[in-house]
Amino acid sequence: MLKDLLAKLKIDGYILALFGMVVLASVLPVRGEAAMIVGWVVKIAIALLFFLHGAKLSREAVVAGLTHWRLHLTILAFTFVLFPALGLLISRSGVLSPTLSSGMLFLCCLPSTVQSSIAFTSIGRGNVAAAVCAASASNLLGIFLTPVLVGVLMQAHGDVGGWDSVQSIVVQLLVPFVAGQLLRPWVGPWIEKHKALVGQVDRGSILLVVYSAFSAAVVGGIWKIVSIPELFLLLAVCAALLAVVMAATVFGSRALGFSKPDEVAIVFCGSKKSLATGVPMAGILFPGATAGILVLPLMLFHQIQLMACSVIAQRYGARPADEA
Repeated sequence: MLKDLLAKLKIDGYILALFGMVVLASVLPVRGEAAMIVGWVVKIAIALLFFLHGAKLSREAVVAGLTHWRLHLTILAFTFVLFPALGLLISRSGVLSPTLSSGMLFLCCLPSTVQSSIAFTSIGRGNVAAAVCAASASNLLGIFLTPVLVGVLMQAHGDVGGWDSVQSIVVQLLVPFVAGQLLRPWVGPWIEKHKALVGQVDRGSILLVVYSAFSAAVVGGIWKIVSIPELFLLLAVCAALLAVVMAATVFGSRALGFSKPDEVAIVFCGSKKSLATGVPMAGILFPGATAGILVLPLMLFHQIQLMACSVIAQRYGARPADEA
């Protein structure tokens, strides 16, 4: 019954689990020596998470889609140019507190999602093959581009400790990712056979990172820093950001002369941000207390994008067949 209610409200149960970790960390934060142990477990979980990302990513799909370069460049421009520009605008507008502004800026530096981008493109009768390639390429390039953007934009914003932090995040994420790619011929078939188990490990790792980060944030006094009115204001800013980017992807793809299936792929690949990549990156790049606050905008934005894209994908899918 609860599952049916969540489906009607377009609420992802996994998002509820993430916020459940926030509540658990608020009530029972991990401290002291236990926090150190959890910290090491989190590092192992992050390495495993990106190893699985590397092992799951099909190089054939990326290579096959490179011929549609105009579409891919358009999506990458929305993901790594428009979003960061809007993030800078928000951070300098003074609408949010400095800490939440930093979280919005971090959100805007992240790559697109993979699974949901492809799923929504399929529902909207878009160019699924291009979506597979574009979403995969976004995540692959994000391992390089996101740390660079964070280093340039957030260092200027006073949030990170320079290029050493950028180098650290690249090494900690890139090494297991490359290892997964290299071992794909051997571990790939096993991963394909046990998708459900791999998915549980994938999501469980992120839940653990969120719990660890928010525990440190609670110990550091997060709920004295962020008030309830600020949370509602953050929700409104996230919704406005998504609306602006989605409008830009729709009208931009039409102005550039893309077909309707390509437009669908651009809208759903160019307007979303990856929770699966963002949470581990925040856990590596920022101190625990800071990371816990910085992922708040990402968690809210993720739920909003799922709800909005679900409705828009169905509207795209309901268009006349001759427009496909």
